[in-house]
Amino acid sequence: MRVPLLVALAFIASFAHAALFDDNEARRRIDETSARLTQIQRQLEDRIAALETQLKSGGLVDLFNQVEQIRSDIARLRGQVEVATYELEQSQKRQRDLYVDLDTRLRKLEAATQSSSEGAPAGPGAPAGSVSPGAPPSAASGTLPPPRPVSDPAAEQRAYDAALDQFKRGDYMGAIANFSTFVKNYPQSALAPSAQYWMGNAHYARKDYRASISAQRALITTYPTSPKVPDALLNVASAQSDLNDNAAARRTLEELIAKYPQTEAAIKAKQRLGIR
Repeated sequence: MRVPLLVALAFIASFAHAALFDDNEARRRIDETSARLTQIQRQLEDRIAALETQLKSGGLVDLFNQVEQIRSDIARLRGQVEVATYELEQSQKRQRDLYVDLDTRLRKLEAATQSSSEGAPAGPGAPAGSVSPGAPPSAASGTLPPPRPVSDPAAEQRAYDAALDQFKRGDYMGAIANFSTFVKNYPQSALAPSAQYWMGNAHYARKDYRASISAQRALITTYPTSPKVPDALLNVASAQSDLNDNAAARRTLEELIAKYPQTEAAIKAKQRLGIR
């Protein structure tokens, strides 16, 4: 009976020793894991402390504040640009309206002057219905040439004013169409050169610079004695400049100065060329 008992006691002792060994291994692993967690926690705490130090030193805060300041400056500058753009548009509109008003007054004065000259008597002592010695036989015999078609000055003025109002409102396509119609319907009108001129300006306002040059050149060719010719040349130079054809623009300005040296347009041409 003693042998089996000894064997049993030996087996129990061996099992207890193995169990004790496994428990120690588990504890060792737990301790190692705990040490690694402690190390990681210490590293995180160090990083957080470093970030806090940077924040306290003002590095990131200053950077953030600078970004916000830049955004504020950009917003303020954008507002200033919008205001400046609006003021420029309003200034251009006022200038255009002033010029249109002056042009309208000038046209009316020219029309009144033309009417006065046409209604003046042919000469002193010439009775009504008399025929000058050099008159053709048909006139002497009472056969008069067919009269020229008489246009309605009021209708002309209304048509011109309607197109000009469209230009002032910024309806450039409508103004171009109506000014073109006016020139076709009233080619001999005292207002025809101005209609052609404003047609060119309307094309320019639409940034159709080639069409603007064509319209102003038509004015110069068709109405070479019109007071609008110098301004038309100045506008041609502006359109050529906007087309980056600076050489042509310079030639046009020099032509303007040479042909019309006493005009306001020539003064502006000299300013553009830097001539005193």
